[in-house]
Amino acid sequence: MAKRRRLIAPDASEIEALDEGFAAKPSVNPFETGQKSAPPIAKVSAETAKLRGMAAVTDRVELARDKADANKWRDAENAGQAVRQIPLAEIDRDYLRRDRMQVDEEELQELIASIQSHGLRSPVEVVALEDGKYGLVSGFRRLEAFARLNLNRDGFSEIPAFLRQGTDSATAYVSMIEENELRANLTPYERGRIAVLVAGQGVFASVEEAVDTLFAAASKAKRSKVRSFAAVHEGLGDLLRHPNAMSEKAGLKIAAALRAGGQAVLRRALGTADPDNERDEWRVIEAALAELEATPKDKARGGRPRQVTQLQTRSLASGGELGAEVSPKGVRIDLKRANLDVDDVERLLEAIEKHLLAEG
Repeated sequence: MAKRRRLIAPDASEIEALDEGFAAKPSVNPFETGQKSAPPIAKVSAETAKLRGMAAVTDRVELARDKADANKWRDAENAGQAVRQIPLAEIDRDYLRRDRMQVDEEELQELIASIQSHGLRSPVEVVALEDGKYGLVSGFRRLEAFARLNLNRDGFSEIPAFLRQGTDSATAYVSMIEENELRANLTPYERGRIAVLVAGQGVFASVEEAVDTLFAAASKAKRSKVRSFAAVHEGLGDLLRHPNAMSEKAGLKIAAALRAGGQAVLRRALGTADPDNERDEWRVIEAALAELEATPKDKARGGRPRQVTQLQTRSLASGGELGAEVSPKGVRIDLKRANLDVDDVERLLEAIEKHLLAEG
């Protein structure tokens, strides 16, 4: 059995030596300059307080950074520069009348392949609508590409979009046209057509104002050409089957004929023709233009052509067809039927006369 050691209390000299040893150890506080060291528990408390102080400073820095980032995000949202993921089902692609009449299928397939390989490089643009959905401003082809990909692939049910704030209709149309002019030029006819459409919707007071606003970046000469094609659409748009194939030179020639009073001749030629392609249609127009050139010009006529509405042609049970054109100042009735004599026509005119007198 081990022998127990007897404990002996230290004398005064040994206690003094221990105190000197503690005092000789370096302080854990780097800012402490005194000779004497604080008790160990005090040193731990001091270190903890300093660490808490440093953590508070770090928290304030992070809070300030988060606040600055939030402000930047709000500024980006207000400027329409913040990208959101918006479900395709919530986007109204018909919010604006589209300036482009046709989408080239080959170009669309190339866009689809590019999106599959590299993703969407440029978000579409939308505006918030009152019903909680979004109206498409620009990016019709990109939206169509996503819609097709979404039919049989995952990951395309939403599309990246810039949310434009406070965009009125005029600004929205300008954005749409600017994008298409930059990415893929509109045809001359499409430029004139969209000016007529937005003016008709009341977005602009007149076609002239629509052209000047939508194509403000274009030269004066180019805007004049857009106005000429707007006149072509106003006068013949409902009869033309291949308007996008119309060259600039051809469109300007047609516009000149319309301003000279040739609308009735051109409409009659197009209304009675059945062209299979753009070449056949142009031959019909050329024949009408030649007829107009051979006719003595009425110097009193000119200016913008009046809007003419073509009524649907009716097939008569007894054979033949009956159609009409209505303009602000008159009606033109076109009756095609064999074996009509002067008496038949006279009775028809009398019936019209009686009808108009009864209304008066």
